[in-house]
Amino acid sequence: MNSLVLLVLGVAGLAGGFFIYSKFVAQHILKLNPDFKTPAHEFEDGIDYVPTNKFVLWGHHFTSVAGAAPIVGPAIAVIWGWLPAFLWVILGTIFFAGVHDMSSIWASVRNKGKSIASIAGTVLSPKARSLMMVVVFLLLLMVNAAFAVVIANMLVATPSAVVPVWGALVVAFLIGQAIYKYKLSLPLVSLVGVVALYLLILIGPSVPISLPDSVFGLTPHTTWIIILFVYAGIASTLPVWMLLQPRDYINGLQLFIGLGLLYISFLIVAPDVVAPVYNTNTPEGTPSLVPLLFVTIACGAISGFHGLVSTGTTSKQLDKETDARFVGYFGAVGEGLLALAAILAATAGFATLADWEAVYSGFGKGGVGAFVTGGGAIMSEALGLSQELSATVLTVMAALFAGTTMDTGVRLQRYIFQEWGDIYNIGGLKKGWVATLFAVGTCLLLAFGAGGFDGRGGMVIWPLFGTTNQLMAGLTLLIVTVMLIRQKSAIRYTLIPLIFLLAVTFVALLTQLVDFYNKSNWLLIIMDLVILGATILVALEGISVLKREWNKNAS
Repeated sequence: MNSLVLLVLGVAGLAGGFFIYSKFVAQHILKLNPDFKTPAHEFEDGIDYVPTNKFVLWGHHFTSVAGAAPIVGPAIAVIWGWLPAFLWVILGTIFFAGVHDMSSIWASVRNKGKSIASIAGTVLSPKARSLMMVVVFLLLLMVNAAFAVVIANMLVATPSAVVPVWGALVVAFLIGQAIYKYKLSLPLVSLVGVVALYLLILIGPSVPISLPDSVFGLTPHTTWIIILFVYAGIASTLPVWMLLQPRDYINGLQLFIGLGLLYISFLIVAPDVVAPVYNTNTPEGTPSLVPLLFVTIACGAISGFHGLVSTGTTSKQLDKETDARFVGYFGAVGEGLLALAAILAATAGFATLADWEAVYSGFGKGGVGAFVTGGGAIMSEALGLSQELSATVLTVMAALFAGTTMDTGVRLQRYIFQEWGDIYNIGGLKKGWVATLFAVGTCLLLAFGAGGFDGRGGMVIWPLFGTTNQLMAGLTLLIVTVMLIRQKSAIRYTLIPLIFLLAVTFVALLTQLVDFYNKSNWLLIIMDLVILGATILVALEGISVLKREWNKNAS
């Protein structure tokens, strides 16, 4: 199979999803109203609630939800063959992720910008809100702690990426000032910002930065993790327009340029896919395709973390309710395109099947490394770039998106602590800086408490991310479905994805539980049971409400 066939089919499918399917769902199911007063206008405060141009907000949403996950998941899942991963990414984006992201923004906008856990309290019950907040907190803890490790690994492995990764923050800050303080033209600012970002990427290989082997007794990995959390804590307290929005926006443009270069490289080289269509010779220890495929590829098909961003930061910045289609659904399409690129790079970026099998020697192999190696080789051949520069471009792309996800994740965790302060009347937690200290502190506690001196604790609980993430997506769709039935809209467009997700992820969670028990991993066993129990109770609450609303409409 030639990679061009998959590229054309994939892009055509995603384009059809946005131009046809999303328009139908937005107009006839969600019934988005351009005259509805959004929370960004109702509660505008210049910090969290800020009416935002839909293109800038798309950049924030897209890069916040993208991170490294749509690269890691698909680049691992191709171990089962390229066809299962390809189908789940394309069909999952069209019928699951796009609807999930768009509808969760709508649900939050219709509930005064509340988070999905708070909406559960309004739509389902106070008990459902409390249970969902536990799941949300654990999911954010996994994302923030693990992504810090991922970024630290990239910065240590690719010193040429350090200057562009941190230099992008300066570029983003200046863009925020130019757009909001000086009211400069968005296209002009965008052009200058992109040029500056790529100049940094070009400079990166000439100025590689590696931390000393020991800084106050800390390893380079440990030092980067601490620096990243200090930065994320500060960034999460700044007004969204000052750093979060412009950073996400310019990173979104950078990603599409990077994807464009990668896709152009595929057009020029047209490499064959060396990986099998369906791999019947998987390495020993590889779990079964069903249900693990659907939790290994979360971001890039559908992801519950998207709902946290949609209802946490995105809904508070939506200028018009109708913008939810572009910001939410097209944001999911952008992530689908990134996941498609990861599949192509990880299956067609190797010279032979033997080379591919050498990388995919066990489950969990591949990931970002396969994406950077395979994609870098193709870009180098097609565009005449050095292997180092090609790898730097892709590493910076992955690291910047992991960083923007971490920025948003820490901010969302701060919201959770503030909501707990409001619910339980804990005055200190209502303060932003106190909530931020708790958010960063719990992440560091996990990183170093479970991971020891190297701070890799986030990776200890990472095996639960996929299932927790997909269960969160299912619960979000459950809440949206209840809202739709109350406004007498058709519910099958959210109900079918909801049933599928809850079914496969429940099975996956039980499968993992057995595996954790066999390995005597009691930390993951306890967390697995907590997440499973909370999800079952929330699902039962939702089913009860759905049944009641269905009977009410039928009478």
